[in-house]
Amino acid sequence: MSDVRAATADDLDAIVAVHEAAFGRPAEGGLVRRLVEAGKASVSLVAVDEDDTVIGHVLFSPVTIEQGDDGKALGLAPVAVHPDHQRRGVGHELIEEGIGACFVADARAVFVLGSPAYYAGFGFQKASAHDLSDAFEGGNAFQVLPLTIDGLAGYRGRVDYAPEFSEGA
Repeated sequence: MSDVRAATADDLDAIVAVHEAAFGRPAEGGLVRRLVEAGKASVSLVAVDEDDTVIGHVLFSPVTIEQGDDGKALGLAPVAVHPDHQRRGVGHELIEEGIGACFVADARAVFVLGSPAYYAGFGFQKASAHDLSDAFEGGNAFQVLPLTIDGLAGYRGRVDYAPEFSEGA
């Protein structure tokens, strides 16, 4: 298994390279760079191998909510594991550690646009069941994980990711 730690500024180029290798295109790596440079990487974790080489990354950034926004909700995206290290639980470990770090950072909820079957394993549920939607029209793939008992209290309407998600797309 890998070690997970907070990402540092020195990791940025390696993080971008992991995203590019995992997705086979520069879009996700560019998104990470824009979010980090804009100061919107609320939680950014890397998985490293025994040589401290970055092999995976997860980022959580602020989202805005149409009603009830208090600045305490985050979006999980993107997450990537280098192809040489996939299917070994690294992504799962990154997401699990990241959710814990969001809780410690006093986030009330985490949103994700991804596979309902995969993210249900972390406790995510359909955001639409809570009168929440996303700009990408993700339907059942748009999910939320409340981090506290009243994590979704007052949250209603459209949830928007940081503007950096729309840039360079």
